[in-house]
Amino acid sequence: MTFATDSGKRPAYGRGFTDKRRQVPVAGRGPVEKEDPYMDSKIGDRIKSFREKQDISVDELAERTGLEAEFLKAVESDDMYPSLGPLLKIARALGVRLGTFLDDQVSRDPLVVRLDEREEELTMHRHKDVAEFKYYSLGKGKSDRHMEPFFVEILPESGEDKTLSSHEGEEFIIVHSGQLSVTYGKEESVLGPGDSIYFNSIVPHNVSAHGDEKVEIYAVLYFPE
Repeated sequence: MTFATDSGKRPAYGRGFTDKRRQVPVAGRGPVEKEDPYMDSKIGDRIKSFREKQDISVDELAERTGLEAEFLKAVESDDMYPSLGPLLKIARALGVRLGTFLDDQVSRDPLVVRLDEREEELTMHRHKDVAEFKYYSLGKGKSDRHMEPFFVEILPESGEDKTLSSHEGEEFIIVHSGQLSVTYGKEESVLGPGDSIYFNSIVPHNVSAHGDEKVEIYAVLYFPE
């Protein structure tokens, strides 16, 4: 799902995702999420770790992904993360799944996520203090998955940016509440509760809130191997 430009050119502090959670054990239960401001760089640390294990320099990763070296350094060191487009490019260049950057535990199959256990995993920003999208992963922990399912809260601020972007794969979205604006190539649609859309994400597209209210959606993303 493309909610921001994936050019790799870092805007005024860098638009991207903030990873807010860490796993902690609780007696009688499996690991649960807990907010920890010192763990915001978890995804960046994992990217750096995979890169260094393969003895790949930042400049070489930049060449493989088509992203700027300065942008990649910021991804690894800052508390802001790229949209799914650049993150997918980095994953492909390192030979791992996109979900590898999200997972910190392996669950049994099938994976069940209870509504009251759902936790915010990623927040996407236009600027550091302006959130636009809040992601709740519904697939985290299923290490053999081929899809990335999310529950997503899309805030009204997202409508200020209509930049189109693209990446390999397919996306399926169903609106849970609110009004969703979808631009797909030259076609624009507004979806309401119960409406759905399924499209090839290689076509330039943009997804944002329509109007002044937040939107809640379920989104399933498929990225080919």
